Amino acid sequence: MIRHAKISEITDILNITKACAKKMQENGIFQWNEHYPSEAAFVQDVERDELYVIERNGSVLGTIVISAYMDEEYVPIEWLTPNGNSTYIHRLSVDPAHQGKGMAQQLMDFAENYSKEHGFVSVRLDTFSQNHRNQRFYEQRGYQKLGDIFFPKQSEHPFHCYELVL
Repeated sequence: MIRHAKISEITDILNITKACAKKMQENGIFQWNEHYPSEAAFVQDVERDELYVIERNGSVLGTIVISAYMDEEYVPIEWLTPNGNSTYIHRLSVDPAHQGKGMAQQLMDFAENYSKEHGFVSVRLDTFSQNHRNQRFYEQRGYQKLGDIFFPKQSEHPFHCYELVL
């Protein structure tokens, strides 16, 4: 089941993202660290009603943020659609112990359907240039790679921006 996250679940969510960061780092992917994702970011996501979780047997196993807010880092990108009517995906994560079971696909299906049902024209996101698995994941879903942005607190390497026109 996918539903809105509760503020009381942020500790569980941070445990998932920390486990994901550890697994990525073990694979040489330094995408998430002690600065990101942060508790403050998840609190804001909950307050904005933008944080969703996937739950199985009463346990939170993954997260996704679906936001209509465009971060300033995205301004220089030449998007496929005009700004102002897109959703932005952030902090997609699945507990490493439950990866490979299709939960990330389910979360993205949910986000894309949510975006369509609410009249948005596209879904936008970024993924780390060193995370080739994530790039394939989004490209197989039909996302087009458009340009690069940087998050210096996370990495010297760029993040690729992607868009799916609905």
